Amino acid sequence: MYRTCMFCNRPLGLNQVVEEFPIGRRLAFDSARGRLWVVCKRCERWNLTPIEERWEAVEACERLFRDTRIRVSTENVGLAKLGEGLELVRIGAPLRKEFAAWRYGDQFGRRRKKALLIGGGALVALGGVVVGGVATGVLSGALLAQSGNFWNLWANGRNIVTLRTDDDRVIRLKNMDLLGTRVRNAEDGGLALGIRKGKGTEWFGGEEARRLVGVVMPGINRAGGKQDMVATAVTQIETFGHPDRFLEDVVRGDRFTDKRGVPGYVNKMPAPTKLALEMALHEEQERRALEGELWRLRRAWEEAEEIAAISDNLLLPESAEDFIERHREDGPAATSS
Repeated sequence: MYRTCMFCNRPLGLNQVVEEFPIGRRLAFDSARGRLWVVCKRCERWNLTPIEERWEAVEACERLFRDTRIRVSTENVGLAKLGEGLELVRIGAPLRKEFAAWRYGDQFGRRRKKALLIGGGALVALGGVVVGGVATGVLSGALLAQSGNFWNLWANGRNIVTLRTDDDRVIRLKNMDLLGTRVRNAEDGGLALGIRKGKGTEWFGGEEARRLVGVVMPGINRAGGKQDMVATAVTQIETFGHPDRFLEDVVRGDRFTDKRGVPGYVNKMPAPTKLALEMALHEEQERRALEGELWRLRRAWEEAEEIAAISDNLLLPESAEDFIERHREDGPAATSS
């Protein structure tokens, strides 16, 4: 079993409760269909486990879920918290909206909260520096008036998404680059992805395009969304009956145009449509895995880059994150064993 998240490349953690499957701190399982996911505690994405490793683990999760008293359930979805801290999400036969509320609601809601915290914290910090500078005479009132420009420089100057192409090139995208992302219908009927870097746009197709757009969309949707927006996104997919048909509709036609009338710009889509696009891509990827095509995910799993605005605290350097993780592992619980 993979020990790192295929989306943010962070450790999935360990548990000492499910002996048949010691990976993960939050496990989601569907006994009827024999499916098991490890939910990343960092980015909230669901990592499907290989089929040969899930059957006994699913049975163990079902048994543990039924034995615990600390649980909440609806008719179709349940959550149980075990004493060691492991969380179990039991999937029954949910309607798409209910399943999406559990699967995507936490993810998009967490992004929204983080975006608000980061934006508010940065503005407070910037305001303190500017006001303090004016008070001490270091900064002038004219510079105070330009504080909004300083914020824009910071927001637009940081890398948000890192892509690794099939020919091993690394492409780092800032906010202005992401605004130029385009998705279109390829000549072979598949998906074509246009990535803008600077003034030029590079196009990708086939499996590479699907893999790369799956990395780009969380960066575009880094502000997340409220529950009602998630529900609207789910309804859009339901209208077409299948994520694949929704994807086909999004990429065809002359919609989502820029000022020149050029179609296919993701940033011109309504916010719920952008969330729905990310959901549909995720579910389409998982469908391939369920059909025995886990080998297609190997590259994405092994080379997944950090999506800084989603998985990490953008205001802390990597050294601080490593320090926290190192000392968490060296804490009392670790040393006592």
